[in-house]
Amino acid sequence: MQKFSDLVSVLMVFVWLGGHPVSPLRPICDLRVLDHFVREARDSEVIMRGCRGGCSVMNSYFVPLTSVDFAVWEQIDGQAEEVQTGLSLLVKALSAARNTVSSSPLISTLDNNISNIHSLSQILHSLHLQQGRSTALSDDSASISIQTQEVSTLPELLQVQSSFLRGKVRLLFSAAPACQK
Repeated sequence: MQKFSDLVSVLMVFVWLGGHPVSPLRPICDLRVLDHFVREARDSEVIMRGCRGGCSVMNSYFVPLTSVDFAVWEQIDGQAEEVQTGLSLLVKALSAARNTVSSSPLISTLDNNISNIHSLSQILHSLHLQQGRSTALSDDSASISIQTQEVSTLPELLQVQSSFLRGKVRLLFSAAPACQK
């Protein structure tokens, strides 16, 4: 799982460097990359649902709402900011949850999910959707108005991650102007 996200990150660097050090990242429009991250999130969710010890200890964390009203979504000007803020909330929740588990395999699974979200953030950047806004995952990005929900278990957290990727992130990627032919 980790090898694919590492490969994507390395490829993005090579594409970015591509002979012109100042050239922007080339957009990654292949939804199979997103599908890979969705599969990994689902696999992590299954792992967490089967966990018996060391993964039930968790506080409550706020994560983005995953439901999408398509009529409203099409009218939102800040779709990219909403997705980026949602990704930032997921990273915060996953990082905090990582600190509550004691099992090395579970820590590795959570680290992989955090890495995948950072990779998705870079892909968003390559699609030039942010229009003058930094795409780095930061504490400031949570200040944007976004509807949240509260989760209190690792399986719930990973289910939200999977749903968010399948929903709002997929909608944003598939409609990106850089990817239209």
